[in-house]
Amino acid sequence: MFLHQHPYPPFINDDTTKLIVGTLPPPRFSVGELLEKDVDFCYGSYYNSLWLFIDKIHHLNLRFDNSEEAVDQRKAFLIAHKIGICDIVASAEREKIDASDLGMSNIELRDIIGYLKDFPNIDTLLFTGGNSKNGPEYFFRKHLKSYGLKLQVVSNEVPRIHEFRLPVQSKTTVKNSSEYRTIKTVSLTSGSGAANISISRMPLYQHLKAKNPNFNTFDFRVLQYREFI
Repeated sequence: MFLHQHPYPPFINDDTTKLIVGTLPPPRFSVGELLEKDVDFCYGSYYNSLWLFIDKIHHLNLRFDNSEEAVDQRKAFLIAHKIGICDIVASAEREKIDASDLGMSNIELRDIIGYLKDFPNIDTLLFTGGNSKNGPEYFFRKHLKSYGLKLQVVSNEVPRIHEFRLPVQSKTTVKNSSEYRTIKTVSLTSGSGAANISISRMPLYQHLKAKNPNFNTFDFRVLQYREFI
């Protein structure tokens, strides 16, 4: 059994307003066996497209390698745009050493609500995946339940948007609504290749593809992520 521990602490600053929330990077990041084009930072896998989307949207000309400069470029972007990263899974066990969310067991979650309380400027959580089993939204719903909280639907269109009210002073319900803080969550389409099939079935994607045969699933994600990152 492989103990898969998250290799990176949360990246959050006092003025952070948005928090990117995923699960775990591939196991090779936890054991320090990076590929040549991996970046030693959150979402640094050569096979994870998040930073490719961000690079395309903001014209950053990012490096994709093991260099310290590549890490610094990503941190500088996050700081400038008041974006943080705090994946929800702290550790998990795996029988098979791969990056599959479904392959995780005995999962320990990070206290995202605790971080929200420590950093009061955060008003938006950006999930890098939806409510499928062992996805970031799925785990966050379980996490909220432990605090007696739940998500309320704002929009069921992809990407799905929810919100919840976080008591400012304690976990218990208070009568004065001014003592609550509203947090929005956005469930972005996963950057994994496995999501391409579901994207291809979306009416919006099919409409855009019909208008432009060169339009692809990468373009679709860039269009979606542009609104939130």
